[in-house]
Amino acid sequence: MKVLLINGSPRTKGNTFLALSEAARVLEQNGIETEIVQIGTKPIRGCIACGQCKAKQLGRCVFDDDVCNRFVEKLDAADALIVGSPVYYGQPNGSVLSLIQRMFFSAGSKVTNKPAAAVCVCRRGGATAACQTMNMPFQMMNMPIVTSQYWNIVYGREEGQAALDAEGMQTMRTMAANMGWLLKKIHADGKPDYPEREEWQPMHFIR
Repeated sequence: MKVLLINGSPRTKGNTFLALSEAARVLEQNGIETEIVQIGTKPIRGCIACGQCKAKQLGRCVFDDDVCNRFVEKLDAADALIVGSPVYYGQPNGSVLSLIQRMFFSAGSKVTNKPAAAVCVCRRGGATAACQTMNMPFQMMNMPIVTSQYWNIVYGREEGQAALDAEGMQTMRTMAANMGWLLKKIHADGKPDYPEREEWQPMHFIR
């Protein structure tokens, strides 16, 4: 089993990385492989609703000039997903939202049923709103959301300060232990045991 952790901070070794690293350490202790990937500092385009990924059945975004499709490729080998982000103005990093929206719309079948968790890192406030925003795509994709003893929040401003948030680090460890436990239950028989679901019945409220 493997968990893909996305570092949504432009800082490669900042507080978001520290929080994800703590979670990855516990997952590894539970015999689960991890990979932390970072979005970097280059632009990530937003979805323009062109629909070409669906029309052409690409399984990826039609635009291939940023990291989106590189991360889509990693979803094939991932059994669960953790997405971490710094909090900007009470919201996740805009690049993270652009990435998730394009990944899930173009390659949703690669994440459906896979456990997921959002991790938010902030100086003081806004993290709960950011977590709610990040969890909403998981809910729409039938991804079991992994919880902890508290919201998946770590505090720290300057690089390295997250390590001083004892409760925040413990929250990361508990979340990772919960994810490891859930993955082992899902894969107990050697293959994923997912529920059967009804065919989607979409409707619009304007006729």
